[in-house]
Amino acid sequence: MGQFLQEIRYALRQLIKSPGFTITALLTLALGIGANTAIFTLVHGILMRSLPVADASQLYRIGDQDDCCVEGGFPGDASDTGDFSIFSFELYQYLKSATPEFEQLAAVQAGQWHWTVRRGNVLAKSMRGEFVSGNYFSTLGLGSYAGRVFSDSDDGPAAAPTTVLSYQAWQGEFAADPSIVGSTIFIQAKPFTVIGIAPPGFFGDRISDSPPDFWMPVQTEPYVRGEGSSILHHAEAHWLYPLGRVRPGTNVAALQTKITVSLRQWLYTRPMLNDNGGSKVIPKQHVVLTSAGGGIQNLQLETGRGLKMLMILSSVVLLIACANIANLMLARATTRRAEVAVRMALGASRRRVIRHILTESILLGCMGGLAGLAVAYAGSRTILALAFPDAHNMPVDASPSLPILGFAFLISLLTGVIFGAGPAWLSSHAQPAEALRGVNRGSAAVRDRSMLPQKALVVIQAALSLVLLAGAILMSKSLANLENQKFGVTSSNRYVLHFDPSGSGYGIDRVPALYRRMEDRFAALPGVSAVGMALYSPLEGDNWGECVIQQGHPAPGPNEQCGSTWDRVSAHFLESVGVPIVRGRGFNDQDTASTPQVVVVNQTFVKKFFPNVDPIGQHFGIDLPQYSGAFEIVGVFADFKMNNPRDPIRPVFLRALSQPYAGYKEPMMSSTETQSMFINSVVLAFNRPQENADALIRRTLAEVDPNLTVMDLRSMDAQVAGNFNQERLIARLATLFGVLALILASVGLYGTMSYFVAQRTNDIGIRMALGASRSGVVGMVLRGALWQIGIGLALGIIAALATGHLVANQLYGVGSYDPLSLAGATIVLGLCATAAGFIPARRASSIEPMKALRIQ
Repeated sequence: MGQFLQEIRYALRQLIKSPGFTITALLTLALGIGANTAIFTLVHGILMRSLPVADASQLYRIGDQDDCCVEGGFPGDASDTGDFSIFSFELYQYLKSATPEFEQLAAVQAGQWHWTVRRGNVLAKSMRGEFVSGNYFSTLGLGSYAGRVFSDSDDGPAAAPTTVLSYQAWQGEFAADPSIVGSTIFIQAKPFTVIGIAPPGFFGDRISDSPPDFWMPVQTEPYVRGEGSSILHHAEAHWLYPLGRVRPGTNVAALQTKITVSLRQWLYTRPMLNDNGGSKVIPKQHVVLTSAGGGIQNLQLETGRGLKMLMILSSVVLLIACANIANLMLARATTRRAEVAVRMALGASRRRVIRHILTESILLGCMGGLAGLAVAYAGSRTILALAFPDAHNMPVDASPSLPILGFAFLISLLTGVIFGAGPAWLSSHAQPAEALRGVNRGSAAVRDRSMLPQKALVVIQAALSLVLLAGAILMSKSLANLENQKFGVTSSNRYVLHFDPSGSGYGIDRVPALYRRMEDRFAALPGVSAVGMALYSPLEGDNWGECVIQQGHPAPGPNEQCGSTWDRVSAHFLESVGVPIVRGRGFNDQDTASTPQVVVVNQTFVKKFFPNVDPIGQHFGIDLPQYSGAFEIVGVFADFKMNNPRDPIRPVFLRALSQPYAGYKEPMMSSTETQSMFINSVVLAFNRPQENADALIRRTLAEVDPNLTVMDLRSMDAQVAGNFNQERLIARLATLFGVLALILASVGLYGTMSYFVAQRTNDIGIRMALGASRSGVVGMVLRGALWQIGIGLALGIIAALATGHLVANQLYGVGSYDPLSLAGATIVLGLCATAAGFIPARRASSIEPMKALRIQ
């Protein structure tokens, strides 16, 4: 122990003696280690975290896709791939009874919806809630912090409505009031009794940027949403994820096969799924039983690829930082050759010399790691804010935890060993006789050989820097293409208000009058040019889709592409988002519940379903042939991006808010029709910029009805930009890492060439004394710098091309082999390298021959 402390003290003295070197190394390491630790904080918090429940390894989910939120028929891509991952309540109950291999099998809602919640006379607020089965908490092995959690008796048709609050919601939304347990709160204007509070740290069955604030028994869904909108008892309405705890010793593969067989048996009993060729699709339907110890993996599927890319990029930055420090250490070790030679001549063993230098480098690495923790904390908080700007109670914490501290310590040790091993080995092989003759004496060939490791490190730095720079340019171009594409809508001077009429007690009979009042009041505001109301607005992340059947056509088969997006909108909706009618007409006041059902469609819809005929006057319906004449096309509007801005424009048809359809006989179709009458988006178009739009809109809504809750209010520009949070984060961090790599590579080259000039001062003086010009000296030094960079660029181009192929599926509107991006990165790196090499070259040309010859 005493010897170890002595080594530490000696290493500290050596570092204090070289403050410039120490500060440079610490800053470099802090940035490299901090960047890696910050990204690892997110990777650990999102990709590697387990649910805070009992024995999470025994939890399994039936399904592996992120299908959401309500699907009909064969959900998601099940008709193509057969991968069944979301289930109706009836199908869940069937599988539960057919699989005794589960100790318990719970059901959780696939989507997590916003609900209007009020307690007493306090103003209502928007909160996230989730439907779960009565055995949800017992399946997870959880009790309550206060009160109790659900039991099976709470989840029955005749059970009293109850709810369990999350600990975070109890603390934040209800001010940690202990009297909340046993009291009544109103969810969607329906009374619920709060029976308990979930344990601290429990964030639900999945990692989410906005975990549930409360849970409700799944069989209260008709009570909350109304019988007319309920999907609980519709066997083909899939909206639940089964999540269970398998019994010890269960063969998971055999259980997966058994569930697949049970699924197919149930599907064969459903006439709607067997008609029109559906029976041919059933044999390929299957389930994938996935480990749910980390929860339902929707967020992981969404962000995993990006996080892994950021981890690779930050690792490359750390490698460049290590190469830079190793270069500094090699130069420092060379200047200390005389000191090491004296120690070895006095009897110090080679092993002890290696130990001294490794101790110094590891100590430097640990000190850089401590500084890196501060960088990581600030960095991870910033990254979380950029990646999830609307997060609410997100269970990913930027504060250092034991795994994060362990990672930082391990990476500090590794970096210390990596950049210290080479200098330690070279120093231990110094020849005392040669070193004692003087640092700057000896043959040029010997000195050049001693610089080969440093030059090799510069080459590596240049190659890795080019990869990062090229990647940063690709990501930035991809982001620019996404953000500047032609969306087809006008977003400037527009605001989108989300509200919840049913949450304020409005029924289907009262909403038409409410919509008219709202439209009149908002249209009367100064500067408002158009008011559009819709079930959902463009690019907000929602999508309602149905299968389109043209009049006179048979029902399509399960593999036919008949899907179309649809929305229910008011007469001025298209005007409010700046989309023109290109043929026919839009909706007007004559389109009422008593007039024929009319629709307007986009150009892509016409190309797909009516390619060779005049679409005006054509009829179509949805889902079933008997409704194929329900809607008449009266207008065609210009294409615009309604859903995912990364995808091609989908077929879209719009239905009038003033025309509910009363002809559906199927309960699920009738339920969907009723639900579609409860719109939640209002688009307000202003004819000039508004400074107080937020307050004005909120005040106007309160004047219409003070009980109406603002669920969300933002500019349409912000709504569109919110689609690219992940791409924006990756592009910004890739640019940051690229710039950092460029700086480190330039510093590394500058250090190497400065050392070269210092080593060759005597030779340069002789050359100049013999008549060499200053420009010749500058050229000599620059050639030495540029051939290193040239080799690095050649290797970097090959690596960048390979890397581009790996990230091709994350690019938009730019190829993975983009010559402009590669040329731009090459030019930038070449210019910076030339500048870094020119400074020591200029210094070399300023050497006075007589002074250089007197140095030794």
